[in-house]
This record gives sequence, C-alpha cells and structure tokens, in this order.
Amino acid sequence: MTAAVLPYVAVAFGVALAFALYRMVRGPGLPDRILALDTMYVNAMALLVLFGLMLDTVLYFEAALVIALLGFIGTVALAKFLLRGDVVEID
Repeated sequence: MTAAVLPYVAVAFGVALAFALYRMVRGPGLPDRILALDTMYVNAMALLVLFGLMLDTVLYFEAALVIALLGFIGTVALAKFLLRGDVVEID
C-alpha cells in the first residue's frame, strides 16, 4: 500500500525542489536565497530517503546523511557571512 504512494511523494518533493530553485534564482534578497538553498538541501535529502525506501537499499540513507551535514554547515556559514560579513574571524 505505501509502496504505491512513494512515487507520488517523490514527484511532490521534486516540484518543491523546483520551486525552491526558482526562488533561489529569482529571490529578491540574499536572505531569501539562503533560505531557498536550505529548503533545497532538505528536499534533496528527502528525495534520497524516498529513493532508498523505493529501491530498498541503505546507500541512499548514507548519502542523505552527508547532504544533511554539509547543508547544515553551509547554512551556518552563509548566515554568519550575512550577519558579520566574514566567515572566519581572525583575532
């Protein structure tokens, strides 16, 4: 029953990924683009988990974990750059 729903959910996440890409390209400001990038990595992570469920393999779950870690670090670095204008503080 749930295996029949997974392709539709994957399409929905793909559409959400496309909308976030549009917002990242056409965003009115830098905070909007950073938020769209954050949304894109969350949607990509969800798509990988769905593909892992559909194909019954754990490789996609590990890739989703790597995307989650890199996305979090990237979001923190971009937010710090947006607030302070510098990512690495040298004293």
